[in-house]
Amino acid sequence: MTRARQTPLIVKNTTRSRILVSSGKIANTFFTRFKGLMGSAPLEKGEGLLISPSNSVHTHFMRYPLDILYIDKDHRVVAMDESMKPWRLGRIHRQACCVLELPAGVIESTLTQIGDQLDIIGFD
Repeated sequence: MTRARQTPLIVKNTTRSRILVSSGKIANTFFTRFKGLMGSAPLEKGEGLLISPSNSVHTHFMRYPLDILYIDKDHRVVAMDESMKPWRLGRIHRQACCVLELPAGVIESTLTQIGDQLDIIGFD
């Protein structure tokens, strides 16, 4: 049986001309959304997980902090959580349709802000 090759997720902040994710993954099924990054090694630079649909996240069972971007249907950043520590619960952001989990420090290093426009390649 041959497995379908998934195109890597790429996320660019077009407002700031910065690349947020160069080799990310998408969690868009019940199981992949439920599992998220639980039990995984810390994300490396350039990695990220886009969870869709989603408007909130938690870091229960995580061992490392994450930067979180809440993204609307037009791919604009509507909210952010910087360096969310393990065992935290993020707020619900009703205008968000998906959430991007990033290594801690990416929001600061890329100067990402609420209102920034993202170009999400590999996600419909």
